Amino acid sequence: MPVISDSRENFTDQLITAIRKKNSCVAVGLDPYLTLIPDTIKQKFSPLSKESLEYTSRVILEFNIQVIDLIAPFVNIIKPQIAFYELYGWRGIRTYTETIRYAKQKGLIVIGDVKRSDVPSTAEAYANAHIGDVRIDHVTEIPFGADAITVNPYLGTDSLLPFIQTAQKHKKGIFVLVKTSNPDSGEFQDLLCGEKKLHEIVAEKTHAWGNDSIGKQGYSAVGAVVGATYPHELSILRRIMPAAYFLVPGYGTQGATAKDIGYCFNRDGLGAIINASRSILYAYAVSPWKEKYGMQSWKDATQAALIKMNEDIRNMLKVTYG
Repeated sequence: MPVISDSRENFTDQLITAIRKKNSCVAVGLDPYLTLIPDTIKQKFSPLSKESLEYTSRVILEFNIQVIDLIAPFVNIIKPQIAFYELYGWRGIRTYTETIRYAKQKGLIVIGDVKRSDVPSTAEAYANAHIGDVRIDHVTEIPFGADAITVNPYLGTDSLLPFIQTAQKHKKGIFVLVKTSNPDSGEFQDLLCGEKKLHEIVAEKTHAWGNDSIGKQGYSAVGAVVGATYPHELSILRRIMPAAYFLVPGYGTQGATAKDIGYCFNRDGLGAIINASRSILYAYAVSPWKEKYGMQSWKDATQAALIKMNEDIRNMLKVTYG
């Protein structure tokens, strides 16, 4: 671990406190698929069904609220993917915003999966919108209020500096896309640049970007998105970025298990957030929860799947790190 030059609390210090509070490093991804949301919720808004965008946005918000209430005793982190809200226009963005607001009221940490990046002036606007604030006349407003967001490094350092600086100013975090979980991620991310793969070079830059934001616990506010579907790369990337917190997609529906994610963590048992979305939200639709619960008991299925995921990861950490 690097030498800690600044003892101020940062985003990852808050994150670690939350993880320890409930002994869970799980992040539940709020990826709403209308077709999978239980009918009991849809029926509540049936009078609005002719106004399809309004209807859908109301259904999703109610679903998210019920999910947050259900999972809050077991986890401290949610990760809404903004694309599933942008799909329904401004009404969907309203739902995204209200979801963040409700989660924060419940004391949860919110990671906005927005994958933003652009030229510096535009990146600054994105950063202030999602993890900062905006000054309007003599009033300061917080547009979205997420605690952290995902960012894309493709445009280079100057495109990420506004996010890094805004995160430092507001004690927020960012997660840089380093090695993503999708099957074709290697098409570009695994290209050799000299003797190194492109994602390894991005990892080196991510480590460097985080050097000035190390918190009390030895972790940077500049984290990395690293897919659980590539366990071999995980061990390499952990060595390159010892102080970065990993946001790890790919668990559950995409096929990764607790055995695949051991290399995400450092010897202190910290360093990674494991995300699951569909396998938790819609557990009623997959085995073994489908046979035991079904849609009518979707909350029991979600709770059971979440408890099982927590237990599997805790057992892995206990075996791996003691």
